[in-house]
Amino acid sequence: MYLTSEEERMLSGEEGEIVARFMNLLVKLGEKFGAEKMLPVASTQIAGISYKNIGDAGLEFLEEIAKGNVRVRVPSFMNPAGMDLELWEKLGISGEFAEKQKRIINALKEMGVIPVATCTPYLAGLLPRYAEHVAWSESSAVIFANSLLGARTNREGAFSALASAITGRTPCYGMHLEENRAPTFRVTVHAKIRDESDFSVLARFVCKHFSRGVPFFEGMKGSADELKILGATLAAYGAFALFHVKGITPEAGKFEKDAGEVEKITAEESDLLSAKREINREGEEPELIFFGCPHCSISEIRRIAELLKGRKMRKRFFIFTSRTVKETAERSGIAESVRKSGGEILCDTCPVVMPPDSLGARVIATNSGKACFYLRNQGFKVILGSVRELIEKFSVRL
Repeated sequence: MYLTSEEERMLSGEEGEIVARFMNLLVKLGEKFGAEKMLPVASTQIAGISYKNIGDAGLEFLEEIAKGNVRVRVPSFMNPAGMDLELWEKLGISGEFAEKQKRIINALKEMGVIPVATCTPYLAGLLPRYAEHVAWSESSAVIFANSLLGARTNREGAFSALASAITGRTPCYGMHLEENRAPTFRVTVHAKIRDESDFSVLARFVCKHFSRGVPFFEGMKGSADELKILGATLAAYGAFALFHVKGITPEAGKFEKDAGEVEKITAEESDLLSAKREINREGEEPELIFFGCPHCSISEIRRIAELLKGRKMRKRFFIFTSRTVKETAERSGIAESVRKSGGEILCDTCPVVMPPDSLGARVIATNSGKACFYLRNQGFKVILGSVRELIEKFSVRL
């Protein structure tokens, strides 16, 4: 692999043992995937920060790195933590868990990582330009950046994203290469997409036919929020990092000719009904309802608040978002409106990375196919429905 003189210095240890260790990791990763060179990155997003997921070993590793007096070279955000960093007691998080989670956050802060814990960094200030190379690790953030923004990133692991943050580099392979961004199959949508949860169902249908590749969708439209849910579910049920939608996503026009030469599947009404039955746990009464997997945008929270007007939720009800977006909701009065209807806006975390016992529920309703996938794998029973459907069904008029 070709390395610049600066990259050679990092690898040789001239900038310290820790920098050399992380550059060596990236070189080995690049060699494994046939990368010919490194690329400078504009930003990173680092996963593996929930104490639930990394435990004491991960905590000790991050504290060891932080003590080595290294700093990240590019703007870097964190993935969701295992708790709301301010309202953790209200969620029933133990003091021991909270103390260790805060130590993880502090270790990353000492390295210069910006303490914004979210799976939607593009909604909280980390917004890459078209064709800009980044190193992001959370699967839904990766597929959004590639698909909706036209940025370039692979699905990084926790270690490789941290390595990129500290070195400012990533190996040039995968989604960083133009030839790997062309469609590998086409999805013609004949079914009617009625609401945002149908995008999760459509993604589940696609993943029954393909587990990886680059889908090219035609015959449908969707907002950025709806396509965020589509991408998140594709990345959860499959190993997808990019999709195109004809007439919508920034690279679709460039690849439309390629899309005509690849394998085609169609999505009919019956296909989506079948896929929804596979996702949904019908006949159960939820103990908890939540939206925000991936974290909600201010537009989504505003819509939820409007649907809640004149209603009171009769189930525990959470909205998850970044602290940046929550502050906007607070200033505009939207957050207070949600609280008056029996809901709570939480930050920094989501049910997927929280300690299961803190949720106080075994049956959960959501509009997110991604959440359905991960929560079911943790032993929860999950109900899938749209925002409107779940609010109307599990609230009462005042």
